[in-house]
Amino acid sequence: MATEELNSIAQVLEASLDPRQNKQGEDILRENLTGANVYIRFLAELTLQQQEQRPGYSLALLRIVATEQYSGTIRLAGALCFKNFIKRKWVDEDGNHLLPEQEVTAIKGEIIGLMISVPANIQSQLGDAVGVIADSDFWREWDTLVDDLISRLTPDNTKVNNGVLQVAHSIFKRWRPLFRSDELFTEINHVLAKFSTPFLTLLESTDRSIEQNKDNKAMLTEYVDTLNLLMKLFYDLSCQDLPPLFEENLGGITGLLQKYLAFDNPALHTDTDEESGPLEFLKSSILEVSSLYVQKYGDAFDPQVGTFLQSTWNLLTTIGLETKYDILVSKGLRFLTSVMSNQEHAKTFDSEEAMSQVVEKVALPNLVLRESDLELFEDEPIEFIRRDLEGSDSETRRRAATDFLRSLLAQHDALTTSVVNRYIDHFLGEYTANPAEHWKSKDTAVYLFSSIAAKGVVTAREGVKTVNDRVDVLDFFEKNIANDLIKTQDVQPILKVDAIKYLYTFRSQLSRAQWTTAFPLLVQQLGSSYYVIYTYAAIAVERVLALVDPTGQALVDSKTVTSLSKDLIEHLFRLIEKDQGQDKAQAATKVQENEFLMRCVMRVLIVIREELQLLAEILLNHLIELINLAVLNPSNPRFCYYLFETVGAVVRFATPAQPALVENALYPPFAAILESDNQEFMPYIFQLFAALLEANPTGAIPESFKSLIGPILKVDYWRIRGNVPALVRLLTGLIKRGSAAFVSNNQVAPVLGIFQQLFPSKANEASAFEVLECAFVNFPPPAMQQYYTQLLQMILEKLDKSKSDAFHSRFTRFYHLISAKADDGLGADFFIRLIDAIGSGIYVPMYLTIILPTTPTLARPLDRKTAVISFTKTLTKSQAFANTYKKGWGLTCNRLLELLLNPPVIPSNSANVADDYDVDDMGFGVGFTELVTIRKPSTDYFPDVVVGKEWVGQELSTADAQSNGAIASFVRERLTEDSQKALMGYMQ
Repeated sequence: MATEELNSIAQVLEASLDPRQNKQGEDILRENLTGANVYIRFLAELTLQQQEQRPGYSLALLRIVATEQYSGTIRLAGALCFKNFIKRKWVDEDGNHLLPEQEVTAIKGEIIGLMISVPANIQSQLGDAVGVIADSDFWREWDTLVDDLISRLTPDNTKVNNGVLQVAHSIFKRWRPLFRSDELFTEINHVLAKFSTPFLTLLESTDRSIEQNKDNKAMLTEYVDTLNLLMKLFYDLSCQDLPPLFEENLGGITGLLQKYLAFDNPALHTDTDEESGPLEFLKSSILEVSSLYVQKYGDAFDPQVGTFLQSTWNLLTTIGLETKYDILVSKGLRFLTSVMSNQEHAKTFDSEEAMSQVVEKVALPNLVLRESDLELFEDEPIEFIRRDLEGSDSETRRRAATDFLRSLLAQHDALTTSVVNRYIDHFLGEYTANPAEHWKSKDTAVYLFSSIAAKGVVTAREGVKTVNDRVDVLDFFEKNIANDLIKTQDVQPILKVDAIKYLYTFRSQLSRAQWTTAFPLLVQQLGSSYYVIYTYAAIAVERVLALVDPTGQALVDSKTVTSLSKDLIEHLFRLIEKDQGQDKAQAATKVQENEFLMRCVMRVLIVIREELQLLAEILLNHLIELINLAVLNPSNPRFCYYLFETVGAVVRFATPAQPALVENALYPPFAAILESDNQEFMPYIFQLFAALLEANPTGAIPESFKSLIGPILKVDYWRIRGNVPALVRLLTGLIKRGSAAFVSNNQVAPVLGIFQQLFPSKANEASAFEVLECAFVNFPPPAMQQYYTQLLQMILEKLDKSKSDAFHSRFTRFYHLISAKADDGLGADFFIRLIDAIGSGIYVPMYLTIILPTTPTLARPLDRKTAVISFTKTLTKSQAFANTYKKGWGLTCNRLLELLLNPPVIPSNSANVADDYDVDDMGFGVGFTELVTIRKPSTDYFPDVVVGKEWVGQELSTADAQSNGAIASFVRERLTEDSQKALMGYMQ
């Protein structure tokens, strides 16, 4: 692109980054939400979307990033835009490049050199893009990359070397979470064969350079940064298996690690208590890789463990309490925890003296509440919660110390319990003597007790399931904690939080009767003026409401929740909506800050189910206001997810009784989101529209919903991969409710066009079949007649080429649905006629090699039910099988008998609420995230049929009577004696 075009894109990039701006257009401008800035950003993003369609757009972004004449802000915006573009446009679902090959080659040729040369903040964005490219192309389609990286390494240019190492880390870190596979190890071996020797050479030279530059702060810092990157790569290269060259040189490598674990230089110290420096990061990386080697390569690393243990002990017992050391202390404690997993190493602490030393000098200092923690509690409460919450990703001293104590408990339970209990009694005694002065001592005691009371894995759903039988969790609560919940005054806020967290952690240990008393105490804490207290209360209430006993019954009775629901919900909304300020852009960010409150609202609605109908209008008003704010700037994906799950609960439980109220309230904001092209929310909106249709399956489609048909039949929405599952659900819902409208408006062909668009993609073929099945079942044959041959040709061509079991299974399900619909103008004979119109001799081998062998592998009960109906209708209705495929009649009957040995049992859709709607394990993807509250039930095309021997027998007997005994004669002529006996038994 010419310079003028680059300048034009650069100006648009700058406009798109204004933090005060958001994603809406002229309608928001008219409402004066954020003034002209809103409209400027809207136009900027629209312009960038248009630019994406131009050839060479990605390379233009890289040119902007590379041009130093542009401001750092513009270059960063270019890198961010490039990263997001690559995520969307590099490959399709099947791994095929979406960009022209010439552009793909040019990007690969430019991005490595560019990433090496740019500042760190831009480098990280480009690194993410390199990771995306490597996911699909490395190493087979990018086999020159490692050689390119090695060729750029220099003897003494730290900037270039650090850039090369950062690129390598961006690619190789992908291996860390992956499962072992031949393909993965082929890739790793490809890298190790080339990279291992240059890596070790650079490691040695960096060590020398650090020695040579110990008095040169600038160069020393750069070389320590190099060593830190080398440690990250050392982890990457070792994460799956011990590289042979590393094993050969392990003595020298570990000696270097030990050296820098004890290394110090005042030039590397930071000036503040909060900011970690290069030395802290380096030692943290060394401890992380040491933990890996203890866990995975004990035989090779065991001789070194004692030395590393001593170095880590020295570090942990001498380091300060400043927050800049938090990451280092956490990694040190993680290393000790890893060591404790080995019984031989655990013997180091198997005496009372050693145990007392490690508890007092290592665990306790990192459990004690610090001034910095109290400042975080007051100044950044949401950050305090996220760091403190069990199961979060934050590396905190307290969590690492807790995990270390639990590892001690796992190896020496009696000794650990005894020693820690002495400290618990000591701190509780201090608190009792002077509560006002020593309230922190009680906080420490509670943390210590919680650390040794829990055993095994602490789950997000149920908290602590297994406890230390040497302590009494409930007795400790009653004697030391319950009063902090009951009292409304003269309790330190932190101790309130400790009490709530204790109930949250040990929630599975309380019985239903005990929760009857404890639950109101939790709800009471929502009224606190302290952010952390009411938020932790919301977290605990939500989790407790999800608890069930072994029979699946909720531990907190839904009637109890219903009686509190109106006041509880209104109070939660007040907490969410408070302190918004005057500016709606600021309010949009503020309301999304606390996803825990929104999740609690969601859970209350799930528990009270249909009782929320009394609150429907209030709920809709609040939820629509929150949606209108969130859409201005979707800043917290988790809040937005729980917001739409809450809307889903209203749709599910209120719409069947109040369809007009819910539909009329939600349609305008939903339609506005689609019109604004808000891609983050579109998958949610399409799911909710579909659920609204499904909630009233027999009524005519509302006029407003008819206006959706035209837009969703256009390709624009379908190009966004995250939209596809939700759009399929909405489209099929519209067809089921209003197939006649599609036919009268000549919209059958566009529906089938959607199938043709989706079908070639392996990732979308299941969705394509769902659309096709809906069309076959709901559109009358005359409307479909002209398309049958073309559609089946597409399927047969793919069936011929594909060896995929998944595709064979999906095709078999499609076949059985058509075959089972023999009473509705379809059936096996209908399918045979369509196949014969394409070519003779196709159907029989397809039936024998795909349909019959695949049917027993169908796992879902509904699919097996449809197969039973299909085979039964084939035996009783098909003239082709009666007269032409006589052998096939017998084979079909035998397969049916096999299915009936274990008749499909269709599960009820009225599953337990807490089990059915738990969202702990859900993940946020780049594309589609399912809303669990409106999860689509599997479609049963034969809801009135209960398949089993009785139904099959009745169908056969009826057909036999109608055909003057033909079925019975087929049984005698075409089946073995055993099969005859089995089938005739059904027909009695």
